[in-house]
Amino acid sequence: MHDAYEAITILKLSVQIESMAAYDDNLLIGTREGHLLMYNVPPKLDDNHKLELLRYSKNFSKKRIVQVDVVPDYNLLILLTDSIVCVHDLSSPNIQQMCQLPKTRGATLFALDVQQTQSLTGEKNTVVRLCVAVKRKLQLYYWKGKENQFKDFCNELTVPDIPRELSWCGETLILGFRGLSYTLLDFDRTSTELFPTGKSPEPSITKLSDSSFALGKDSQSIIMNTKGELIQHNSIKWSDSPSAIAWDDPYLLGIVHDTLEVYTLEGCLQIQTIPDLNKARLIFRCKQGIVYIASMSQVWCIRAVDVAQQIRTILEQNQFQLALKLTSLSDITEEEKSKKIYNIQTLYAHHLFCNKKFQEAMEQFLKLGTDPYEVIRLFPDLVPQSTNANEINEPITGLPKLEDRDLENGLLALIEFLTEVRHKLMGDTKTKEKDKNGKIGERELVQGEKTKNMTAVATEQLLKIIDTTLLKCYLQTNDALVAPLLRLNHCHLPEAEKTLLKHQKYPELIILYQTKGQHKKALELLEKQARESDSSLRGTERTIQYLQHLGKDHIDLILKFAGWVLEQDPEQGLRIFMEDVQEVEHLQRPKILDYLLRCHKDLVITYLEHVVHLWEDTNPLFHNVLVHQYKEKCLTSMSADATPAEKQNAQHIRQKLQQFLEKSQYYTPETVLAHFPFDSLFEERAIILGRLGRHKQAISIYMNLLNDIPRAIQYCNNVYARFQNQTNADKVKQQHDGVDEVYVTLIQQLLKPDNEGVLMAGCSSKIQKTAQPDLETALELLEEHASKINPLKALEVLPDSVPIGRIRHFLEASLQNNLNEKRRTQVLKGLLYAEHLQVQERRMHYESQSVLMTEFNICPVCKKRFGNQSAFARYPNGDIVHYSCQDRRS
Repeated sequence: MHDAYEAITILKLSVQIESMAAYDDNLLIGTREGHLLMYNVPPKLDDNHKLELLRYSKNFSKKRIVQVDVVPDYNLLILLTDSIVCVHDLSSPNIQQMCQLPKTRGATLFALDVQQTQSLTGEKNTVVRLCVAVKRKLQLYYWKGKENQFKDFCNELTVPDIPRELSWCGETLILGFRGLSYTLLDFDRTSTELFPTGKSPEPSITKLSDSSFALGKDSQSIIMNTKGELIQHNSIKWSDSPSAIAWDDPYLLGIVHDTLEVYTLEGCLQIQTIPDLNKARLIFRCKQGIVYIASMSQVWCIRAVDVAQQIRTILEQNQFQLALKLTSLSDITEEEKSKKIYNIQTLYAHHLFCNKKFQEAMEQFLKLGTDPYEVIRLFPDLVPQSTNANEINEPITGLPKLEDRDLENGLLALIEFLTEVRHKLMGDTKTKEKDKNGKIGERELVQGEKTKNMTAVATEQLLKIIDTTLLKCYLQTNDALVAPLLRLNHCHLPEAEKTLLKHQKYPELIILYQTKGQHKKALELLEKQARESDSSLRGTERTIQYLQHLGKDHIDLILKFAGWVLEQDPEQGLRIFMEDVQEVEHLQRPKILDYLLRCHKDLVITYLEHVVHLWEDTNPLFHNVLVHQYKEKCLTSMSADATPAEKQNAQHIRQKLQQFLEKSQYYTPETVLAHFPFDSLFEERAIILGRLGRHKQAISIYMNLLNDIPRAIQYCNNVYARFQNQTNADKVKQQHDGVDEVYVTLIQQLLKPDNEGVLMAGCSSKIQKTAQPDLETALELLEEHASKINPLKALEVLPDSVPIGRIRHFLEASLQNNLNEKRRTQVLKGLLYAEHLQVQERRMHYESQSVLMTEFNICPVCKKRFGNQSAFARYPNGDIVHYSCQDRRS
């Protein structure tokens, strides 16, 4: 409890006080004798100060003045006397009567509603409404300022009994009936019955705002809204039924016997009890902090204690909501008010934290935009010890000791707070300035009111603190969230590294190194952990994945740490250079090839096969090296000291070499041929010679060295098939190279074998052989491929002794082939000539068309005439437009 008000006796009268009203510094008293007194109440009062009597009308009314009220904006005095409502002019010398409301004869009660409104043009206006209870009828009036009288604005409303209490609340009337219940009544005659008045028959209604009020029931005041709903479940519990109640925000004041009790709505706490108010029965709130209480002959002024003093006292009692309310109602500047509200809310948040209400505390910190570093400091174990002498990192005193469940709850609340702050910071990296009006509201989270060493911290630095703290929190609450945090983090590297090592979170430490670009550290740790039997990073897989995603900028690092992986598991290790991953595909392949040739030669073929066949790389380097590696494998397998397994594998490798030499279009035959042996691999040499266009030498090898006529024939078939698939330009070139004469060359070798081709191919003379002439095979070949062989050249190589009948089929086929070619050429010529005639006809048709342009022609786009110098465009349908308008034509 604290002293919110002080009571000062200001009047002692010899007449009996019946009613009372006040406005500004004026106090009006109506008596049972019908007197009206008006006093001036000075701002500063004490027990010895006497009030100035401004007006005293002894014969104001013949009857007692039952009720009195004032409308200062219109200088209206409204009173109920002699069972009728009268309106008087306060500005007149004798408070002359302006009018009576004759329809109110028999009235027992009235209620005023004064509202300040503002039009769209900014003009302010005061709306006055009056409700008068006349027996079981309610009469509704509004003040017509221009006519200086009250006018009806609604038909009379009928109620079930005579109201004993009546109050406006927005667009709703609240009625209280003696010994019955309370009722809400709208202007559309909709009524809502609430609850009985209780043991005390007299009702009690206290307006709190335009939408809320307090209703008395026995010794309680129940807070409700105009919908008939409870605003708060807790009610104000007086020591006994109060005889009169007034609302002076944020306090509810009630006269209970000879004392004044003061309560707050928030928490329904009793704040103060003011005794010695002998026989007090009336209470009236004049303005904020000024309430008048009257007995039959005495008046007290209940004045609020200085707000600053109240706030100091209630903050010591941890009544933060009340302190906030008082601050918002104080008359200090908006800037000072904003600062004080922020300080109180911060104290409230710390109070919640100290009482282990972590969730509510963090919500409060978030709402205030408190510097996250200040919140983190509430958990001493989360703040690293500062090594900088210039940094102030003093521990906060008075904090609770957090252990076990309390610590977990606190960390979970902190995680939610930091996550929200992080989200906002990531969404808005630019520092926002404080609102010019000094309002807290949505202020930038980076700003902290009490921070000394972090007020100017950059967003990046703040994110670094937040992420590092989140890392520590996750490790103590839910370590499954550590990895997702580290994949996109701003953690302070040394502190995070130290924390993860302490908890032996090596996979997460790898992620930290990776996001911070510390790839060498990550790979060293991976290599070390790969050899640990109990490590989750054991083996090569994690290192392979890491190296695959480094990219071409770190090729040297990749090659350095790929070594131990390739030694330990060559097949899986090659995935570092061969996986279908974008970063892997963009690595510098020549550099990888050079590395494998130097350090892991057995893996070169596998790598090159992937590059050439799957990635379809056309770089001649890879094709040449792959041929060379195949050749080396073959030679090794064919050597005398080769193992049985190598000899068994030789045929497979050699087959792959021959297929590659035949299919690949990107190796360099000259370069490859220079490194081939002279005493072996003759088939491969023949293929390369064929690629170079040295067909005679290739056929000579098949015939004289290998004595393999079917292979020689197949060679000719392959050469001729490739020749037929070439373009016309390539055919002309290859005809010049003798490609179209391969069959003639073969026939010549069959008829007259010689070693000239073998010698020209560079083969060793020790293994030179000469095949026997084979006329029958030559003639069969001639007949089988008659359409592919030039008859003149074939006849030149055939012996004169060959009977004409043996080559009859060949000659007929050759002749028929030439005739067919001639006919095809003639048909093609005729078709081309017909096409030429059609083109000429179309040309003549279009040239015969003409357009007549005169000064009367109008462009259909811009609707303007064509001038003498206008450029124009004509469309196929005949439309003519300006050249500049053609793009705008739809």
